[in-house]
Amino acid sequence: MELVKSAIAAGIVLAVLDALWLGMIARNFLVQQLGEKLRQPLNWPPALAFYALYSVALGFFAVSPAMAAGGDGLVALGLGAFLGIVAYGTYDLTNWSTLKGWPPLFAVVDMAWGAAVSAMSSAGGVMLLNATGLW
Repeated sequence: MELVKSAIAAGIVLAVLDALWLGMIARNFLVQQLGEKLRQPLNWPPALAFYALYSVALGFFAVSPAMAAGGDGLVALGLGAFLGIVAYGTYDLTNWSTLKGWPPLFAVVDMAWGAAVSAMSSAGGVMLLNATGLW
């Protein structure tokens, strides 16, 4: 049950932050870098599958260990950042190495975002669990 709580807590933060990033903050950058590669409209089923799977990964690899360490947000921050750079790096570096026209600047920015959003989602998940007493 702790994993479910951890995944939900991290997923809530992830959804809010990624919606802001993709929908507002980095929107023009994404269009500039990816152009015709962007799907319009978004294909929601795989997007939702990613968010569900990644929220479980954040819960398992970052939030739950941080909660087991006494609800330590810094532990979650570090573990989340590491998971983010690995996950987003896998995506971006694979695409950069195998797809024609994959923008290097996009890969670097996306990997940095992956580390940052994963760190913030994990730490935010710990904060939510601590604040609500749901752990």
